[in-house]
Amino acid sequence: MPSLIRLARRYGPPLVLALLVAGCEENPGGAGTAGPAVAPVVMVVKAQMRPISEGAEFVGRVEAMERVDIRARVTGFLTERVFTEGQKVAAGDLLFRIEPEPFEAAVAARQAQLEGAQASLNNSDLQVARGQELFRTNNLPRATLDQRIADQQIAAAQVSAAKAALDQANIQLGYTRITSPITGRVGRSAVTVGNVVGPDSGILTTVVKDDVVKILFPVSQRLLIDLKRDTAKNGERPLQIRIRLPDGTLYDQPGRLSFINVTADASTDSTLVQAEVPNADGLLTAGQVVGVRVEEEKGKDVLVIPQSALQLDQAGTFVLVVGADNKVEQTFVKVGTARGGQAVITEGLSPGALVITEGAQRVRPGLPVTPKPAPAPLDGPVKG
Repeated sequence: MPSLIRLARRYGPPLVLALLVAGCEENPGGAGTAGPAVAPVVMVVKAQMRPISEGAEFVGRVEAMERVDIRARVTGFLTERVFTEGQKVAAGDLLFRIEPEPFEAAVAARQAQLEGAQASLNNSDLQVARGQELFRTNNLPRATLDQRIADQQIAAAQVSAAKAALDQANIQLGYTRITSPITGRVGRSAVTVGNVVGPDSGILTTVVKDDVVKILFPVSQRLLIDLKRDTAKNGERPLQIRIRLPDGTLYDQPGRLSFINVTADASTDSTLVQAEVPNADGLLTAGQVVGVRVEEEKGKDVLVIPQSALQLDQAGTFVLVVGADNKVEQTFVKVGTARGGQAVITEGLSPGALVITEGAQRVRPGLPVTPKPAPAPLDGPVKG
């Protein structure tokens, strides 16, 4: 380097530049010479036939299969709350207890009235039996016998009334035990022990059956007509319901259609459709808004590739594939639906084609490459 500096000072930069060029030409195999070109590495995926389910998405709302508002049916002091808010209860489980003593006293009074009425009836039965015997011996006028029979009937009616009153008192006593009419989860309690409750107290708590829930969602009349026409033409195809949770993930339990309303909403020109979905883990909550996808239970086999392999230019959509001798080829394709990161190819590719998914920006058609398999998507139907 010092000698080059001295030469530059003495003869000028042009001479030094000429010497450098000459040195490079005399040493073609030196350290500055590039070696043989290495084929760039690209990641590839085979285009393959996979089942894909056609369907449509809607917005729905979750409702409990059964919901019961618990109310007091008699008036009294609330002496006990047996449940813990949010716990599961079975049909018939005790939830609240109202002070029973006044109602037990009413039962005892009605029981006494029944016993008195029964005693009167027993006496009337004896009077009628004696009167009939005296009447046969002409020792009792017919009018007197008729009166005794009438008194007997009045006493029998009084017994029936006393029995009904006793039954009513027992029913009122039974209402002091407020039980759950269904199996489900019990909600928040609106009252505390010590308050007076009654029919006018409002809802004490709510029990919902949510191990299976209803999903209600509106479907346009146009879509329903298309579905009916397709069913008439191709026969009924099994459908299933997939639920998209508020966080964007798919619920792992599929549901089924259970009801299509018989009338349409005039303001939206849509019909309310109901689906039932298992909810054993309690992820779905009544009142929750969810996405609803209605799709075929068994999908059709179509050719799919990763959506990331698609490219676009002025001529249309294309993919780069690795062809013969590991050279890149440009192939224009027609794309159908895209779902779950997979694109359906309707024209332009054959099953087994090696599609470049990573490294396409470093290659061009005709260039040899080194293909390596990319991580393959999971097997199974492609679903949104």
